Amino acid sequence: MGGTRSAQDEVNAAKAAAARPRPTITVTATATGTVTATPKPRATVTNTVRTPGPTKTVTEAARDAATNTSGSGDTGTCSIVSNSGNCYEAGQYCRNRDHGASTTSAGGASITCAYRNGWRWTYS
Repeated sequence: MGGTRSAQDEVNAAKAAAARPRPTITVTATATGTVTATPKPRATVTNTVRTPGPTKTVTEAARDAATNTSGSGDTGTCSIVSNSGNCYEAGQYCRNRDHGASTTSAGGASITCAYRNGWRWTYS
């Protein structure tokens, strides 16, 4: 039979082709890597501690009575003075913190802060 195959030959050829081992392709990917976290350097904080210096004491000379030209009198004889630094006189109003206190006026008279129709400095 020249040049043609029989049906049986074709079946045998198909079986033989199916029975032959086929090469298998296996792809295996392995990734290896080492990651090491390195911390960033921190800012350096420096605290400077300073020791206190020497204390300074300031002493003022007493004022002369002749140089004091403001107000109603010399503060040298008064133990309690007004906010402006002047001696109180009898009849003037008293501050709240002076209620019941005693002092001397610029002339040397003894006065007391007493309630007489209001808190006033009166002769004592």
